[in-house]
Amino acid sequence: MTATSSRVNFPINMADVKQKPVNTQPKDTVPMSVDGNKNALDRPIGRDGMREWSYGLLDCFPTCGLCCFATLCPCMVYSRNRQHLRSLQIEGTPLPPVNERMIDAYCCAYSGLLVLLYGWVLQVGTRIEIRARYDIRGDPCEDCLVSAFCHPCALTQERREIELEDSSFL
Repeated sequence: MTATSSRVNFPINMADVKQKPVNTQPKDTVPMSVDGNKNALDRPIGRDGMREWSYGLLDCFPTCGLCCFATLCPCMVYSRNRQHLRSLQIEGTPLPPVNERMIDAYCCAYSGLLVLLYGWVLQVGTRIEIRARYDIRGDPCEDCLVSAFCHPCALTQERREIELEDSSFL
C-alpha cells in the first residue's frame, strides 16, 4: 500500500459547510440541596404557595405510642421537637440520635409553665416556626387554640412533620 492510497478524500470542502447560529444560552444546572424534602408526602401546594399539614390534627392515633408519650410527658416531646427543628434549621441535617437529650432547658421551661397550665405558650412559637419552615397554611390564632386545647395532638402532629423531613435524608 502506498501512502496516497491510505489517504481519505472528503468530497465536501469543510469551508463550504454553513453552521447554524446558536440562538439559546446554556442552561444552569440545578444546585444541590442540603435540605431534606419539606413536603415528603407531596401535599398539593395552593396558589398562595402554602399547603396543609402532612397529617391532620386527629391523625395522631396511628402513632399511638407517640400520642401517649405526648399526653403523659409533653415537655419531653416538646424538647425533642425543638432539638430536631433547631438541627434542621441551623445544621441543615437531622439531629443524630447520640445528640438527642430527653431533658434539657426546653423540657424544663415547658414543664415549669405546664404546672401553671401555660405550657402551650411555648408550643405556639414552635408551631409557628414549623408552619413557616414547611409553608403550611394557618395563622397564630389557630396555633394558640390548637396548642392550648389539644396540646398532645398538636405535639404529635408537629413531631410527625419534622420526622418526614428527617427521614428524607436517608
